Amino acid sequence: MPSFDIVSELDEHEVTNAVDQASREVGTRFDFKGTDAKFELKELQITLTAQADFQLKQMLDILRLRLSKRGIDVVCMKIDDPVVSGANKATQSVTLRQGIDSELGKKIQRLVKDSKIKVQAALQDEQVRVTGKSRDDLQSIMAIIRRANLDLPFQFKNFRD
Repeated sequence: MPSFDIVSELDEHEVTNAVDQASREVGTRFDFKGTDAKFELKELQITLTAQADFQLKQMLDILRLRLSKRGIDVVCMKIDDPVVSGANKATQSVTLRQGIDSELGKKIQRLVKDSKIKVQAALQDEQVRVTGKSRDDLQSIMAIIRRANLDLPFQFKNFRD
């Protein structure tokens, strides 16, 4: 039976490259000269540090641009509120989300079931496996998932005929 997997994955190497490029750009920009503005990446958690809140906004724009140019969908970013301390220091955390949790997996299963197409969706770890009798049905499900606004970028992998 034909099947495919719905996953949400990030290429961590590309994330590292994007953060490095953003750091280099902040280091060379005139409006950041003499400041200790920097990006720190630890396991898909990016910490932005600057002297003021408006600089964090500029750094966030730079980060979005660099991530999108490296092929990473910026929808996966979960941006926390900036924390401004009194000593000319502002920090902000950005978490890059990946994987399908059980709640989102259930939403995807509900979408598949509500489509009335004769396929089955099963949640397996951090992915959803969709199986059906026809390749056309599976492609219809792919189109439905792409159109659905589920707040996370999805990839379709392991398509078996």
